[in-house]
Amino acid sequence: MARAKQEIEGQGDLYERDFYLWIEEQAVLLREGRLERLDVANLLEEIEDMGRREKKGVKNNLIVVLTHLLKYQFQSDQRSNSWRGSILEHRRRLRDDFEDSPSLRRHAADVFSRAYEDAREQASTETGLPLHAFPESSPYSLEQALDPEFLPD
Repeated sequence: MARAKQEIEGQGDLYERDFYLWIEEQAVLLREGRLERLDVANLLEEIEDMGRREKKGVKNNLIVVLTHLLKYQFQSDQRSNSWRGSILEHRRRLRDDFEDSPSLRRHAADVFSRAYEDAREQASTETGLPLHAFPESSPYSLEQALDPEFLPD
């Protein structure tokens, strides 16, 4: 009993010393049904962090798509394959995220306005155009932002 308690207490140390090894150990314990040996506190923290990272990734990818759509529309004389490539790449990331976790699409809708505000500021900084040169609210819908065929005029 004392050895088992020592092993459980030692998991927190492993978490700090070698995160990857800790993950592998937790997976083995789960697979083998040895739930009493799990490092529950750190495992819960990591699961919650995973959810936050997924949500943050959706918002960040939306910001990139919207920033480049704004640049594409409002600096048409400087359109580049790089902008189109970035739009395509970040749309693809969002598509993959939504396929893996459909509930993240709801999150995208929830943060769309805030993502646009951030994209507007980013586009202003990157283009040198004043903030007021860009519409206060998004001229694109979420569907347009995600549509692989959509580019503004």
